[in-house]
Amino acid sequence: MPKEGNQKLKLCYLSKIMLEKTDENHRITIEQVREYLSEYGISAERKALYDDMDALGFFGLDIIKEKDGRNFYYYVGQKNFDIAELKLLVDAIQSSKFITEKKSNDLIKKLGGLVSEYEAVQLKREVVVSGRVKTMNESIYYIIDEIHHAILENRQIRFDYMKWTEEKKLVSKGERVVSPWALNWDDENYYLIAFDEKADKIKHYRVDKMKKIELLPEKRLGKEHFREFNPAEYSKMNFGMFSGEKEMVKISFANELAGVFIDRFGKDIPITPAKKKGWSQTRAEVAVSPQFFGWIAALGNQVKIEGPQKVVNGYRETLDGIRNLY
Repeated sequence: MPKEGNQKLKLCYLSKIMLEKTDENHRITIEQVREYLSEYGISAERKALYDDMDALGFFGLDIIKEKDGRNFYYYVGQKNFDIAELKLLVDAIQSSKFITEKKSNDLIKKLGGLVSEYEAVQLKREVVVSGRVKTMNESIYYIIDEIHHAILENRQIRFDYMKWTEEKKLVSKGERVVSPWALNWDDENYYLIAFDEKADKIKHYRVDKMKKIELLPEKRLGKEHFREFNPAEYSKMNFGMFSGEKEMVKISFANELAGVFIDRFGKDIPITPAKKKGWSQTRAEVAVSPQFFGWIAALGNQVKIEGPQKVVNGYRETLDGIRNLY
C-alpha cells in the first residue's frame, strides 16, 4: 500500500526527479522512478506513475517516452534553458567584475538547479579574464535593486559616494542627491546614469562605490535631458566613463586601425581617405579627458589628432607632462 503521508507531494517529487536525474543522455525506467520516490518516503504503483507522467506532460513538462528493447525509458526533453545557454550565462557571471566571488558561486549554483545533475557538472567552468578583479561590495545587488525601484517610482535618491585612499580604504567623497534615469554596464563596471540638478547636467557614478542609498519623496528631474538619451552613445563618448568637455574631434589613422575605430565608435562613423597615403580620417564626438588621450597614445604613431586645435594642444600638454616625469 502507498504511504499516505507523502502522497500529496508525489507529483512534486516526481517533477524534481525528472528534472534532476534525466536529460537527453540520461533516461530512467518507471522502476527507477519508483526507487527514487521511495527515497522520499513515497511508494507508487506502476500504473499510477504512467498517469502521473501524463499529468506532468499536461502541466507543461516535456516528458519524452522512448522504447529501447523491451523497456520504456523517460526523460525531460526541452527545458527553460538548454545547457549551452546556461554555459553562456555562467561565463558572463564569472567574467563580471561587479559580481563578487561569493555571489558568483551562489548564482552558478542556482543555475545548476535548472538542469539535470549530470549537466550541472558542466557548469563548473573556469573562465580566464585577464586583469579581472572582482568587486568586494556585497551590497551592490541591493543597491542596483533600489536604483531600479527609484526609476520605477520616479523618485530621486541620496547616497554616499566612496573613493579609495592610498591606505586601500574606501572613504566617503560626500553625499550625492540625484535623479536616476538609467543603469549602464561599461568596461566591466555598472554605472548609474543620473541628472544632477545642482550641476544641471547628466553624470554617471560607479554603482560599486555607492553606499547608504535612500529613496527620496521628491520626483525625478532632468526628463528633458533624457528624451533622446542613448546609453551606448554615452559610453562611446566617455572613455572609461571618465567625463570631460564634449568635442567633435577629427582623427586620422593608418588604414589597418579602421577596425579599432569602428569597435570604439560604431559602424556609423564617417571614414574618408586622409592626405597621407595609406591613412584614413574620421570625426567623432568624445568627452576629452586624460583617458581619451591615453587611448590615443596607446595607438602610437599610427594615429593623429587633427583638430580642433585646443584638443591638439591639450594632447601635447599631456605628453609634455608625461615626458617631464622622466
